[in-house]
Amino acid sequence: MHSDVIVIGGGVIGLLSAYQLAAEGKRVTLLDRGPAGGEASWAGGGIVSPLYPWRYSSAVTALAHWSQDYYPGLGERLLSQTGLDPEVHVTGLYWLDLDDQTDALAWAQRAGRLLHEVPVESAYAAVPQLGAGFERAIYMPGVANVRNPRLVKALRAALLGMPMVTVLEHRPVEGFMSEGTRVVGVRMGHEELLADQVVVAAGAWSGEILQSLGLALPVEPVKGQMILFKCTEDFLPSMVLARGRYAIPRRDGHILVGSTLEHVGFDKTPTEDALASLRASAEALLPALKDAEVVGHWAGLRPGSPEGIPFIGEVPGREGLWLNCGHYRNGLVLAPASCQLLVDLMLGREPIINPAPYSPAMRLQL
Repeated sequence: MHSDVIVIGGGVIGLLSAYQLAAEGKRVTLLDRGPAGGEASWAGGGIVSPLYPWRYSSAVTALAHWSQDYYPGLGERLLSQTGLDPEVHVTGLYWLDLDDQTDALAWAQRAGRLLHEVPVESAYAAVPQLGAGFERAIYMPGVANVRNPRLVKALRAALLGMPMVTVLEHRPVEGFMSEGTRVVGVRMGHEELLADQVVVAAGAWSGEILQSLGLALPVEPVKGQMILFKCTEDFLPSMVLARGRYAIPRRDGHILVGSTLEHVGFDKTPTEDALASLRASAEALLPALKDAEVVGHWAGLRPGSPEGIPFIGEVPGREGLWLNCGHYRNGLVLAPASCQLLVDLMLGREPIINPAPYSPAMRLQL
């Protein structure tokens, strides 16, 4: 089988890359080592903003701003195409007692983003369940969260409905096929698949996959654990973040609380210590959660990268090999812009933003 493009990785970055490429008329084969969407894209919180956007470089926030504007339309389009609603839910976000609140407000003014200081009393009025003792608050009204497990289901369903797309799950890639310096396909056991272009969008596993070509990609797994409560639908009207932990409301009353940051390799085992820590944070932030049922506790592996800046572009000296990986804590946030930028570059057209900060040519040790 010969494709125009093979996309390695079925998380939100791979799914959306394949979706946008197929929309441009490309014949796409999407490969995943497990079920599509079963790793970090499923496990994350789905806040459509970096947790602390002012702490990131402009390379990250440029992608985030483009994506934030794109998400509502994407959600509507996927619902129309598949009947599955990714639930792009605009709730706003309160940050409480930030150490760098002054930096946050200065960044918002420079970047032209709606983020402002509010009296802490108004935060308590808006979110009556907040724990006592918070003294300062800032608020960003337009922030949404997306129900990421439903987003990846909707993207997968959309791809299965596109005649130009083949989705192959539980098919780990073991190596690449090359003609000289050009990458022309992939190997999966005894099977070989050919393509004009190959995109690596394999999240935390991207570095491992590229090792067979002698490429050292600085992307490593960073474990994050989350817990899920079930509450009434009106329990939490807005997202809240304090002391490094956040609570995210879903439309049906589920409340996500996260998350840990652990450098433990590819271990995804949930731990009792993390459960206790997350529960304590949840109850300090929203004391009524003490009486709520924990209905889920899991771990995922973020693709950690230097400064959290993804690698997007063609690998120099390996014609036909493209990267869209290394999004660290912001894969869901940055996915629409990252994938649009990739498609622009692959099609040789004017990119949506300056591609230089993400270029593998500038950042890989070759």
